[in-house]
Amino acid sequence: MLMGRSRHLMPSRAPVVVVTMPAEIDVTNADRIGGELSAAIASGAGIVVADMTGTRFCNSSGISMLVLAHRQAAANGAELRLVVSAAAVLRALKLVRMDCLLPMYPSLDAALAPEAGPEPELPAPVPAAVGAGRGPS
Repeated sequence: MLMGRSRHLMPSRAPVVVVTMPAEIDVTNADRIGGELSAAIASGAGIVVADMTGTRFCNSSGISMLVLAHRQAAANGAELRLVVSAAAVLRALKLVRMDCLLPMYPSLDAALAPEAGPEPELPAPVPAAVGAGRGPS
C-alpha cells in the first residue's frame, strides 16, 4: 500500500505509479521509501516515477535504495524514473553516475509524457591528439 501517495495512470499497457519522495532521504528513512517503491513495482506498474521534486538532500543511503529499486524494476520488466529538480540532489546523483543507470527528468510532467525519454546526454569530449598544437621540437 502506498500511504498518502498519488497514483497517476496513463494510457498504456501497464499503469504508471508516482511515489512522492520526502524533502530529505537518508539512513533514517531510506528503508521505508525503498519499501514504497518496492510496493509500487510489485503492484504491476510498467513505470514507477520517484518524484523527487521536493527532495533537497539525498545521501548514499538514498542512492543505494534507488539502485535496489532499479534492480527490482528491471527484474519485473518495469522502468524506474526519477524526477529531480534540486541542483544539489542532481549533482550528487550525477557524481555517482546514477544518470547512466536511471532516466532523470526535470519535472513530473516530463516524466509522465507518453513520449518521455531521458534527458539527452552531451557528447563525450574528444581527447586532443598527442602533440597537437606543438611547434617543431
